[in-house]
Amino acid sequence: MNQKTAAIALGSNLTSPFGNPAANLREATRRLASLGEVKAVSSFYETDPVGYLDQPCFINAAALLETTLEPVQLIRELLAVERAMGRDRTGAVAKGPRVIDLDLLLYGVRVISTPELTLPHPAMHERRFVLEPLAEIAPTMMHPVLRFTVQELLQRLK
Repeated sequence: MNQKTAAIALGSNLTSPFGNPAANLREATRRLASLGEVKAVSSFYETDPVGYLDQPCFINAAALLETTLEPVQLIRELLAVERAMGRDRTGAVAKGPRVIDLDLLLYGVRVISTPELTLPHPAMHERRFVLEPLAEIAPTMMHPVLRFTVQELLQRLK
């Protein structure tokens, strides 16, 4: 089966049984390895919350995963990792505190728009906390709709 490269954003701002937010990102990255081959992980970035401001700062990162899973299978597995790590999305404050957040940003050059999944991630090009770590590990990865590289998208925010 053909492997594709998926770009995944990771974020955390709560402690958990795994430890502090940085430990949560390391645990999530370890779990990503069961879904394919983790090819790269960015540095960890401390960022201010966006939207809902009354919460701790986040630790954010990005990862590249080579996988044979199709995009919808992959997003379902990412959500399963979140649940297994203690995230409960039901009744949660939008953009509120979380043990772990895994967002599928890009999957090769695939463009998908369904109720379950939108690719590329619809807000990735507006978020420095997504683009900065992703530009560190995949600066030339292309946004298939906007036709800019990740590095170009980051420069447009400055």
